[in-house]
Amino acid sequence: MASFNITPTDPSTFILTGIPGLEDAHLWISIPFFMFYMIGLLGNFTLLFVVGKEQTLHKPMYLLLCMLVLTDIVMPTSVVPKALCIFWFNLKGITVGGCLTQMFFLHAASVMHSAILVTMAFDRYVAICNPLRYATILTNARIAKLGLVGLIRSVLFILPIPLLLSRQPFCVSRIIPHTYCDHMAVAKMSCGDITVNRTYGLVIAVVVNGLDLMLIAMSYSLIIRAVLRISSKKAYQKALNTCTTHICVILISYTPSLFSSLTHRFGQGIALHVHIILANLYFLLASMLNPIIYGVKTKELRDKVGKYSCRR
Repeated sequence: MASFNITPTDPSTFILTGIPGLEDAHLWISIPFFMFYMIGLLGNFTLLFVVGKEQTLHKPMYLLLCMLVLTDIVMPTSVVPKALCIFWFNLKGITVGGCLTQMFFLHAASVMHSAILVTMAFDRYVAICNPLRYATILTNARIAKLGLVGLIRSVLFILPIPLLLSRQPFCVSRIIPHTYCDHMAVAKMSCGDITVNRTYGLVIAVVVNGLDLMLIAMSYSLIIRAVLRISSKKAYQKALNTCTTHICVILISYTPSLFSSLTHRFGQGIALHVHIILANLYFLLASMLNPIIYGVKTKELRDKVGKYSCRR
């Protein structure tokens, strides 16, 4: 009950307002939030269970999928429970430590998610362009090492963000117009100079999104060139089907993220609630749709999921 009595002047807390301008609709907005989150959790945990139980799925492609699933669980879980507390119970207070922790896990999982998509593009490149050496180039052990590199990269890139913010002096008014502790939304609460924070955030966004998208584009340009050379119609369709699954996931993952980032920095004429809704759609849509896409488009996985569904 103490959360109801928190005031904006409490030196140890921030106040998350939810979606400014749509406070009267918070209860209705919470319905798709809750549904998307629960569908995402159900789909992602189902994929983890099926891949874990089935020895035939213990392959590099499905190991990567499990890594992607874990990031799709961490990202919304770091945000949605608190957002629902705001929508349902008006519990808007969050400690400074809790805010910075939430920020770290959300952004670190996002960077990790991007790294896994790059690795998946490389996996498809090897599978299509160099199939005879696929089993020797991409072993489960090598995929695990690449995953560890991606995790270390995400921690090293994101850890300075909350550390830099923890050194900032914050103003008396600590009201954050957001559903979660977004980096720049929190930085703007500071009374000090946030040039370093702003620059570092922009550099990370450009380096991560720019570099990762460039690597993915390079992989798929080589893949498309190889696919167009395939003479067998059956092999051509199989290769194309494999690629379209991954391309769908890339579009779902990057499009809301890039659009949200661009509108946040350059779309001054766009309403604040639009910024916030776009930012939330980034992790809600990816978390919900990714397991559906892989479950529908990947026959081997679809058959295994169907086997356990029928057994129940």
